[in-house]
Amino acid sequence: MPQRVLLDVHVPIAIAEALRRHGIDVVTAQDADAALLEDEALLQRAFDLGRVLATQDADFLEIVSRWTREGRQSRGVVFARQGIPVGVFLEELELCLHGLAGEELSNQVIFLPLR
Repeated sequence: MPQRVLLDVHVPIAIAEALRRHGIDVVTAQDADAALLEDEALLQRAFDLGRVLATQDADFLEIVSRWTREGRQSRGVVFARQGIPVGVFLEELELCLHGLAGEELSNQVIFLPLR
């Protein structure tokens, strides 16, 4: 069973729509009434909802690093740089969500593209 995911506001809505068509349990920040949350609060919301956070916001890289040093938990972050083609982002995000068990993503940052 694939990981459940929360998409940050920076992720194109086309990604959410395609993931849903592929049977992935996805919630956008907008769906979760979290579109206006500060980054740290959004990462906490993802944790509280039991979801991996997918984002294109580099600020999350520092936040996850700091949380790990402080002993705080996250469900993991999948980070794609700005400008990655939507098709590549979708394909590789889906690969991560299907291929990695929950504990493998916890407190980790996965960088896309993988190749």
